[in-house]
Amino acid sequence: MVTTTVHTLDTAPEASKPLLENSIKAFGRLPSLHGVMATSPGLLEGYQHLHRLAIHGTAFTPEERTVVWMTVNVVNRCHYCVPAHTGIAKMEKIDESIVNALRDETPLPEKLEALRTFTLALRDTHGRPGADAIAAFEAAGYGERAILDTVLIYGQKVLSNFTNALFDAPTDAAFVPFAWEPKAVAAE
Repeated sequence: MVTTTVHTLDTAPEASKPLLENSIKAFGRLPSLHGVMATSPGLLEGYQHLHRLAIHGTAFTPEERTVVWMTVNVVNRCHYCVPAHTGIAKMEKIDESIVNALRDETPLPEKLEALRTFTLALRDTHGRPGADAIAAFEAAGYGERAILDTVLIYGQKVLSNFTNALFDAPTDAAFVPFAWEPKAVAAE
């Protein structure tokens, strides 16, 4: 892990200050992840832009978006994003059983499971899921737009998950009740 500053409006580089102001307007507070990202104004701006697109620029329902977000967060073992997106899902009134299944890596309803499986296939194959994975995804009712929207959300999560892994951003107080411990994995 690398040591970094969790910036505030007072300590952030000048180019990041308007971006942090946007974060405060959007969330009513400054998420610590954004404070960490502020060291690199380009990273923070890119993340904010992709976040807006993930919410407003995809054809996914809030439930489907949550499946992609949480699938990536869990597989990347993100101590910050799993609780954050659990809290976001709660605010969006996503069925708690869906959120719990994502956190616990247990089966989802069929169509949502196909979305999770495809998201994992993108990761496991480095973006080359193969004809069978694509056919299974399409058989579940998803098409080319959903494939591309999954890539978009996955890209957004790489920015946040990797930043959190590298810099151990502290979980925001609002999301501490949703703290999560990843399952143990074999030595890497």
